[in-house]
Amino acid sequence: MRAMRVVVIGGGAAGFFGSIACAERYPHTEVILLEAARQTLNKVSISGGGRCNVTHACFEPDALIQNYPRGGKALRGAFSRWQPRDMVQWLAERDVQLKTEADGRMFPVTDDSATIVDCLTWAAKRSRVSVRTGISVGSVTRLLRESGESKFEIKLKSGESIWFDRLLLATGSNPQGYEIARSLGHQIEPPVPSLFTFNILDRSLHALAGVSVESAKLQLITDPPQKLEQTGAVLITHWGLSGPAVLKLSAWGARVLHSHRYQAKLRINWLPQSKIEAIGTALIAAKAQVPKRLILNHCPVNLPNRLWEYLVARAGIELDKRWADLSNKSIEGLIKELAQGEYSIEGKSAFKEEFVTCGGVNLKQVDFKTMESRCCPGLFFAGEILDIDGVTGGFNFQSAWTTAWLAGQSIGNA
Repeated sequence: MRAMRVVVIGGGAAGFFGSIACAERYPHTEVILLEAARQTLNKVSISGGGRCNVTHACFEPDALIQNYPRGGKALRGAFSRWQPRDMVQWLAERDVQLKTEADGRMFPVTDDSATIVDCLTWAAKRSRVSVRTGISVGSVTRLLRESGESKFEIKLKSGESIWFDRLLLATGSNPQGYEIARSLGHQIEPPVPSLFTFNILDRSLHALAGVSVESAKLQLITDPPQKLEQTGAVLITHWGLSGPAVLKLSAWGARVLHSHRYQAKLRINWLPQSKIEAIGTALIAAKAQVPKRLILNHCPVNLPNRLWEYLVARAGIELDKRWADLSNKSIEGLIKELAQGEYSIEGKSAFKEEFVTCGGVNLKQVDFKTMESRCCPGLFFAGEILDIDGVTGGFNFQSAWTTAWLAGQSIGNA
């Protein structure tokens, strides 16, 4: 009896892990992985600054799905079958230990992404996955056998044809992957960037590059109004704003920001832990307690001194003015800058090299118990080609591991 042949297109995290999961689950199945680049697992290599943020220490599916602006509902059942704890165990069984940092991100104890790349490469070799790099796919055609089963043909740009029984598409945000899925009957939700930083055209703000606050509340002002806000750490950069709160807001607001061509208003509360009345009380108390001190030199709220100086100037208060000379109107203006300051977003910048795309294969066309297409039997999906994206912190890798594992467990069924 002929062994089943499975082809996986895409040598990233999802494609590689799906290949391994299939080959380990079905040892008599021939698994061929095709990657257009000369090297596999490139994104794994560069993620987390070269340390590889493998996953996140969130082990309850209901809590885990809250980190996915798109796809969380579909992933709920999937995470009940394969979640971060399972990935940690899978790696441990292959002598790779992870550590958890204060914010929940999980990295190999070696702090070296090569540890993960080597582990996956070894597992693929051990399970006899045939990895072919530098292979460009031209087209994929599905044919029906007389029995009603699917059979596929890949035509490579080199002219070679490959016939096979099952296909796993794990091409990430590569446009060719979307085109293949579309040619096989799938609807593609328009891909747009997610997880990016905000460009703020303000040289005075840029001068504060490197200043950060542990907690600020950011709100996108949209028309019509939408609840798009995040609270968390913010980092001021040479081009504007970055940090976890900005990246999360960019993810949840990805489609809105794209539709506005990344031109939008951003409201910032630099002191979200304090009510506006309490901020006013602190300013009035400073005026009474240190009347002769320069406003610039005495910050009565919990902010970095350089940021305080910037906000005082932004409120229109002269930097040589003393607390005793601060008018009620100026106090009101300063309160507004501290708790309700408005900034203009004028474009976006990529977050390091860890780009993520919102959009992809419509999730209603995929069975999330098996990751098989509902409209093209024999075709499976895993990873970012799906309309799934998570916030920063290891969540995008986890959705890749989970969907790939589910696909691998099912794809070898005859």
